[in-house]
Amino acid sequence: MPRVTNSPASRKRRKKVLKYAKGYFGNKSKLFRYAKEAVQHAWQYAYIDRKKKKANMRGLWIVRLNAACREAGLSYSRFIEGLKAAKIELDRRQLSEIAIADAVAFKALVEKSKAALKSKPGVTLQKA
Repeated sequence: MPRVTNSPASRKRRKKVLKYAKGYFGNKSKLFRYAKEAVQHAWQYAYIDRKKKKANMRGLWIVRLNAACREAGLSYSRFIEGLKAAKIELDRRQLSEIAIADAVAFKALVEKSKAALKSKPGVTLQKA
């Protein structure tokens, strides 16, 4: 009696992995054993980098905000502190978009932030 190999399913599984590995260099696109490993690594990198992308974007928004705040005579950290004191709840992405697209509105936010900081006890504003 011949051994059972589940050949159709195995072939389908292997073809699927090789399809994912299409375009990889050398054996990684031709041989199942190496393709499987390369595809698994690729998926791990993709998963990790989806998380890194969020951190990178937040960093970009903060750099943009810092530049815009410094032009208005305030540091980024003081600006955020002032917004929290003024109970303005905009995230860094929205603030960054405002800073880029609408300078007048951003200037108004900076002024509100400064006003809230002045009313806060124990905080002194210095010229940046």
